[in-house]
Amino acid sequence: MKPVIPQINSTTYYLGTNDRTKPLFENLWPIPDGVAYNSYFIKDEKTVVIDTVDSAYAESFLDKVDYLLSGKPLDYLIINHMEPDHAGSIALLRQRHPEVKMVVNKRTLPMLNAFHGQQEPVVVVDENGELNIGSRSLRFYLAPMVHWPEVMFTYDPENCVLFSADAFGSYGALDGGLFDDEVDYDRFLSETYRYYANIIAKYGRQVQNALKKASGLEIKTICSTHGPVWRSHIPEVIALYDKLSRYETEPGVVIAYGSMYGCTEEMAEVIAKSLSHHGVKHIRMYHTGMTNASYILADLFRYNGLILGSPTYNMELWPPIASLVEKIKTRYIPGHILATFGSGAWNGAVEYKLAPLAEEFGWQEVAKPVITIGKADEEAYERLWELGRRMAEAVLK
Repeated sequence: MKPVIPQINSTTYYLGTNDRTKPLFENLWPIPDGVAYNSYFIKDEKTVVIDTVDSAYAESFLDKVDYLLSGKPLDYLIINHMEPDHAGSIALLRQRHPEVKMVVNKRTLPMLNAFHGQQEPVVVVDENGELNIGSRSLRFYLAPMVHWPEVMFTYDPENCVLFSADAFGSYGALDGGLFDDEVDYDRFLSETYRYYANIIAKYGRQVQNALKKASGLEIKTICSTHGPVWRSHIPEVIALYDKLSRYETEPGVVIAYGSMYGCTEEMAEVIAKSLSHHGVKHIRMYHTGMTNASYILADLFRYNGLILGSPTYNMELWPPIASLVEKIKTRYIPGHILATFGSGAWNGAVEYKLAPLAEEFGWQEVAKPVITIGKADEEAYERLWELGRRMAEAVLK
């Protein structure tokens, strides 16, 4: 049966697949709408595959490659990114097409050996390197730590296409459409936000370096390894990456709390009412026992204020709050505003875990932690209301 293979342009084809069965991306991040693994094929005097797909979908991927080759040899496999959801089918592709030359940079070589135990035949390219494939020469731009050290971009100057590895990617399977103007754009833009916050977030400086390289290129199409192919909203998605990698936020507050028996949750409600009363429009409340950190981190990249609330648990932070704290620390997010609160049934030790967080994050703290033993009393309510007022004043400034 003839496979359905969408075209990007007259010489470039889409080989990607959709995964609607995996509940968690990287076994961490929820993907209720699935995810796409994108791969591409260029027909010229030479034939070229750019990245592969997760090995679970190799059979469909290989059938598409063979159909497009129509009996011709496969000349090149360009490996922009070695993460297994994109490089997982390399060995299987080479078993079927042992003649293929792998186009890599020097940082890819040890990873290729580690994952697949094979390094020949290879073509090693460097910054501004070129590969002639007939009517054109593809160009290469290194983009280390966006978000692995070996990442590179491939650029087709004839069609002004940037093959961007994971940059500009998003969660979400492609339900029929391929291009950004054929799908629910708002949904994918939101999932691009979340994907960045979960996967790329730590590497803002490196993203800025990559954007500077891309700024000198005429780009009519961006082919990422996840999500839609961008052609109608390229300025918007580049502007989003610029904003996120500069850690620019808008006024708003994320309240992330834990509560076992309702005491801490009641405190969170008081703070939220105070924030609203004092003019904050964008308030996002998350019970961390019920919400994956994926969504909280995405809003943390959107809004400039965070209020953390935790009960005492075994003389420590409540485990989901402790986990969220570690995820925030590893992303090195600068310039936010913090406040904290908590409760204990019989011990307020959580205060000593919350108090150092502003210094550890490198953030501005607007008030000392508000801690109660048992349910909050009238005096605690007043302090929580004041905490909300101070946070509102800080984020709206």
